[in-house]
Amino acid sequence: MLTPSPADAAQAAMAPLPADRPFIRATEVWVPDAHGARLRLASGLYGDMAEFAAVSGAESFGVAEGLPGKAWAEGRPVVLKGFRGSYFKRTEAAEAAGLTAAVAVPVFAGRTLKGVVVFLFGDDAAHVGAVEVWRASQEPGAVMRLLDGYYGAAEHFEWISRRSQFPRRAGLPGTVWASGSAALFRNLGASHRFIRAEGAAQAGLTTGLGLPVPSPTESAYVLTLLSALGTPIARRFEIWEREGDGPAALVDAVGDGGESLFDGAAPPVVAPGEGLIGQALATGVPAASDAFAGAPANAAERAAAAAGFGATVVFPIHSGDRATQVAAWYFRGGEA
Repeated sequence: MLTPSPADAAQAAMAPLPADRPFIRATEVWVPDAHGARLRLASGLYGDMAEFAAVSGAESFGVAEGLPGKAWAEGRPVVLKGFRGSYFKRTEAAEAAGLTAAVAVPVFAGRTLKGVVVFLFGDDAAHVGAVEVWRASQEPGAVMRLLDGYYGAAEHFEWISRRSQFPRRAGLPGTVWASGSAALFRNLGASHRFIRAEGAAQAGLTTGLGLPVPSPTESAYVLTLLSALGTPIARRFEIWEREGDGPAALVDAVGDGGESLFDGAAPPVVAPGEGLIGQALATGVPAASDAFAGAPANAAERAAAAAGFGATVVFPIHSGDRATQVAAWYFRGGEA
């Protein structure tokens, strides 16, 4: 059951702030082909980068080939902060589009790869946010430490993060690690739950989404997306969860609209296979698409479209070989 907090109400009441561009410039989803031998582009949000999108659509990756293939081979998220001279295969097209860094996140159901989500970034002086990869061993007493991350211009916050560690249930990484579930943190700069609150306030970070990243390796991984008002990762974040094989209910949401997307009514449930969120539940495959904007497939998507959202990323979270949660984040028209 979704229970709004006073902080949610305050944030929902705020008018959307303009941004030159989102913190993440492009999001791609690469999935195994019918033979399971190569990764091919299944969906993507490229904004105005049509040439880079065309190059990407003609590309494919084998195991350990390019950034998506490396994440597949290593069974864990991979951060790449420079393309030239690296294993990145689309360097010329990326540089022409102003892209400078990327994070690739594999989505596994058990030991089966469902897809690789790639986030691409471009540096500029006002580019603030964070996409972090945290790792812990399975040994008793282990803690989460930063494996790597991309922070844009938030250099001091990066310095703090590289010197931070989280036991289970502590901070956003430790909370996600302990529960094995997605989590949303609000008002990061004033949150007693967010251990790096002072640094977040200085950097202007406001909202955090934490995602468990199941891995066939012996380590535990957590992905954190930390969004700022000026260069947001997205305009709205949601977490959907189901029990058994039934429909998914909205369990948390933050960002533009709050619960007002549903006109005061209880948020709708989404059946497996119904719309982008339902397809992610049914198949376990992530997606990055603006397809629902033209023909919304369920009540939740109709409400999002009516509120002016034009693109969505859906990220399924697996327990064993089943998708039990879906994290979704939304953009307004022209932002992605």
